Amino acid sequence: MAHKTFISYKYSEAKNLRDDIIEAMGDDAVYYKGETSDSPDLTDTSTENIKKNLKDMMFGTTVTIVILTPNMKKSKWIDWEIEYTLKRITRNGKRSQTNGIVGVIKKDNGGYSWFKTESENCHGTSTISYNSNKVFSIIFKNHFNSKPSIWHCDECKTYDYMNGSYITYVEEETFLKNIDEYINNAFDKSEKESNYDITRTK
Repeated sequence: MAHKTFISYKYSEAKNLRDDIIEAMGDDAVYYKGETSDSPDLTDTSTENIKKNLKDMMFGTTVTIVILTPNMKKSKWIDWEIEYTLKRITRNGKRSQTNGIVGVIKKDNGGYSWFKTESENCHGTSTISYNSNKVFSIIFKNHFNSKPSIWHCDECKTYDYMNGSYITYVEEETFLKNIDEYINNAFDKSEKESNYDITRTK
């Protein structure tokens, strides 16, 4: 099932990945509501004008794809965009729903070690931890936040990869190969948002 999507990203780091994601959507790209390579340049316009344009793009979408990059916290907009799409906004008598969100980890210098670290759980199985300092608090507070906790392993207290977090983190290569799966999963969780302790403000 196709969902109206918006991509939140730091332009200087992730515009190429943004284009790859839109291409991977195939025919469903007609439901994409964010910026493209053909979008007008708003760099020199006022903050309020930029916000108005972004709101017009985001309102009515149901899934937000946020691209996680090493310097994303230098962006003026990403945390605000995530906050906006997590809230229920009323415009012209229509009310938006809380967007499902998936975090796509961009490869940097050939890998993902800038953000993720692999270790072992109590069974000797590989587990992953993330450097929360690299992303906005509204993103990391919505990771590992299912209620009650959805564990992959009750003994080790390792969260379920897909459903233990409202915002699932996925490497760009995996996401591009399985884009429908991750977008659908994000939307499904938005339909069951009471299962998550959602932080809605940045």
